[in-house]
Amino acid sequence: MAKKRVKDELLDHDYDGIQELDNELPPWWVWMFYLSIIFGVAYMLYYHVFDIGNLQVAEYQAEMKAASLKYAQTETATGDQQAAPQQLVAYTDADNLAKGDALFHQHCFPCHGSKGEGTVGPNLTDEYWIHGGGITNVVHTITVGVPAKGMISWKAVLNDEQIKQVASFILSLQGTNPPNGKAPQGEKDTPSE
Repeated sequence: MAKKRVKDELLDHDYDGIQELDNELPPWWVWMFYLSIIFGVAYMLYYHVFDIGNLQVAEYQAEMKAASLKYAQTETATGDQQAAPQQLVAYTDADNLAKGDALFHQHCFPCHGSKGEGTVGPNLTDEYWIHGGGITNVVHTITVGVPAKGMISWKAVLNDEQIKQVASFILSLQGTNPPNGKAPQGEKDTPSE
């Protein structure tokens, strides 16, 4: 006849006065243990045996590929780096220059002066450019900013059309020689590039 187990039965042995109880595990713990074994077997089959799911390396590579495609589409849409220089042509019509003038006086004049003469920022009316002249370089500078000099990236504030309007207005300031112009900074460059 089988011996009936007693809950919290004291075992016969002890070691250095330490006695051991033969306790039963709580049912929730036993079921959690069995479920973890089932989960482990299912995980191994899903990811390693049948190769259905992506492991960490494959998932990382897929995310990086998706991000690079998204980044390339964003660059193409904004013209940051993907657009060829010949695609950017400065506006010369009065309507776009007036819009650029309004945006310049709304956002740029505190650092560049109301006439582009330069205050904290450089003089925009001379032939010298710190980050290159021409519509492509000016659009790029406005878009990405110059964080080291305190100029923010304006792509979060202005859309592509507005950035091009401001850049075109800035280029229209060339040679206006306003009073109290800041001394030239950067390299002499041709603004019509």
